[in-house]
Amino acid sequence: MTGIVYKSTGSWYQVKAENGEFYKCRIKGKFRIKDIKSTNPIAVGDKVVFDLEKKNDEETGVIKKILDRDNFIVRKSVNLSKQTHIIAANIDQVFLLITINNPPTFTTFIDRFLVATRAYRIDTILVFNKIDSYELEERAEILYLKDIYEAIGYRCVEVSSTQHKNVDTIKDMMIGKTSMFVGHSGVGKSTLVNAIEPSLNLKTKEISDQHNQGKHTTTFAEMFDLSFDARIIDTPGIKGFGVVDIDKYELGDYFPEFFALKEHCKFNNCIHTKEPQCAVKEALEEEKISWSRYKSYLQILSGDEDKEHFRTDVWNEEDNE
Repeated sequence: MTGIVYKSTGSWYQVKAENGEFYKCRIKGKFRIKDIKSTNPIAVGDKVVFDLEKKNDEETGVIKKILDRDNFIVRKSVNLSKQTHIIAANIDQVFLLITINNPPTFTTFIDRFLVATRAYRIDTILVFNKIDSYELEERAEILYLKDIYEAIGYRCVEVSSTQHKNVDTIKDMMIGKTSMFVGHSGVGKSTLVNAIEPSLNLKTKEISDQHNQGKHTTTFAEMFDLSFDARIIDTPGIKGFGVVDIDKYELGDYFPEFFALKEHCKFNNCIHTKEPQCAVKEALEEEKISWSRYKSYLQILSGDEDKEHFRTDVWNEEDNE
């Protein structure tokens, strides 16, 4: 039988077969995918082939094969720098939820995530959430960020789940697609998903006053069928995002505003740091490129992931203890 993985708990997988039935499946022995060193060889969204077996009147499945992926998103695994964790596979688009405070979303985090999704050819929409809660200064910051990202081709949407502002806009963009919702814990993913599809009734929690962070309620990535011809992958809250396996000479290609200028650099292998007659640095000085984007580029290039918002231990695992 063939099916799609809807949920993974590490040892068991919930698979929806072509007949519409869900089966509890597992894997036998070591399961490796060519060229991918991953802590989880099978991810939500994977298309798999499995056999059914019956023991003690219980019918379960054994996954035999993973079919070729259209794409996938990975992060560096916790305490295993040479391995990765596959967040999800076969995604049509990602909605990256951003909040200015409560909790804050740093541009370095946004840019790291955009590099990863661009590298894996996944469309990303920036969702500025909780806009009903912002004062004038915070609203100005949203407009500033929108100017940066819309100028380089990313769609930005301002949303308020509680006031239902632009919720239908998000919903319309999801029709006929598999969408993944990501963001820091506390940015309002579950609240937005509940506004889009109230019948899901995903659990939500308030922000922690002590750390100004959300306590995430999603323990594992999980996919849901929606009532309007759409699928959604809900993910645990992300603290940071480590960029995986991108060559330093290719990194600039995943910054669209850099890529557009690279042909005008003196050297065809320019990495836009100390080289003379660099079109990117010239555009930066002329304020045609955002300094925050260039700063993110340099930090990814240098592998600087020491600060809190660059950490690669993505899931808030202490919240599950």
